[in-house]
Amino acid sequence: MKVQDTPEEWRVAATTTPFTGNKTSVRTDDVVMPDGSVARRDYQVHPGSVAVLALDDQDRVLVLRQYRHPVRQKLWEIPAGLLDVPGENPLRAAQRELYEEAYAKAGEWRVLTDVYTTPGGCDEAVRIFLARDLAEAEGERYAVSEEEADMEVARVPLADLVRGVLAGELHNNCLVVGVLALVAARAGDGVDALRPADAPWPARPFEK
Repeated sequence: MKVQDTPEEWRVAATTTPFTGNKTSVRTDDVVMPDGSVARRDYQVHPGSVAVLALDDQDRVLVLRQYRHPVRQKLWEIPAGLLDVPGENPLRAAQRELYEEAYAKAGEWRVLTDVYTTPGGCDEAVRIFLARDLAEAEGERYAVSEEEADMEVARVPLADLVRGVLAGELHNNCLVVGVLALVAARAGDGVDALRPADAPWPARPFEK
């Protein structure tokens, strides 16, 4: 048996959007169950995101420390951001986020993994890239504001991040998934066997 997620869509008898925010909204669907009953499901509608596990030649990962109000913590994260434009090319979005948040660029890109962050309550899909051959970006630095104005940037050995994840000291979804996926890739066929940076992404189709 091949273990693989597959597309499927159960019939929706009715739908409303009780809240619309700046970037996301909340949708309420009345979903017809296999036995014919109807169950109401509330979930966040999200444009999708990209994240970048940027690895330097000393096996250090470029990380950010940022305040996240919903969980009332400062979290160590990898550069990430929303796909603000429908159909936006995820690689270009990831390159933009690496520049804006860390003033860095990378010469080599691969798709590390694709995930749904919280599929029980949100349709957010995230593509996590592996970026290597790092260098300082060129041109003017991006003007930051709000939480990003207080953001710290560091380079941390990959092994230290693995220990922090397994010790329950690091909690950001993209950092946890990205770090462990990189370790798994190295233990398997190697990072050169990862998908190319422009690999199809059915969850968020894009223009190349």
